[in-house]
Amino acid sequence: MSANDGKNRDFLFLLGSARTGGNTEHLARRAAEKLPPGADQRWLRLRDLPLPAFEDIRHRSDGVYPQPTGHAKTLLDATLETTDLVIASPLYWYSVSASVKLYLDYWAGWMRVPGLDFRSRMAGKTLWAITALSEEDPAKASPLVDTLRITADYLGMHWGGALLGYANRPGDIWRDGKALSKADSFFTSDYLRPN
Repeated sequence: MSANDGKNRDFLFLLGSARTGGNTEHLARRAAEKLPPGADQRWLRLRDLPLPAFEDIRHRSDGVYPQPTGHAKTLLDATLETTDLVIASPLYWYSVSASVKLYLDYWAGWMRVPGLDFRSRMAGKTLWAITALSEEDPAKASPLVDTLRITADYLGMHWGGALLGYANRPGDIWRDGKALSKADSFFTSDYLRPN
């Protein structure tokens, strides 16, 4: 694949905000505008696909995870069908939002569903992070970034990087020229190497 060739790339944007049209979503949509021609996009709002609390059953005598159903199956299928997974989560208490954390907790179960081969099917995909934070110090987003980067590493995924923007109140992201500029080229670096 040549640089800036988006063929065969499928981007799944998972929106983890508690509000529609927030700063993180605006930043993600700005970055998505610059995806190469041919790259497919799918957008899912985790708030619209609520999951029940995750139950860890792996150490029970009957600890076999069932095939996912309902919203969990929708999210699982979308996750496995994509080449590039973009977690767009505001910085909530210095980490990902509750809906994103719950979605990631479900990965622990999906890795143990017989015949699903979740871990091997995730290997080689690219994981990206986009977040708006109300702190001007980007180091405050380190726990969020580290959570996703280490998750990518654990599953043998590529780490695409993190796009950070400063925004305290609705609409503030449009005043962060540095973040908007970075959004315009955020996804292009990954196209310099084959997927």
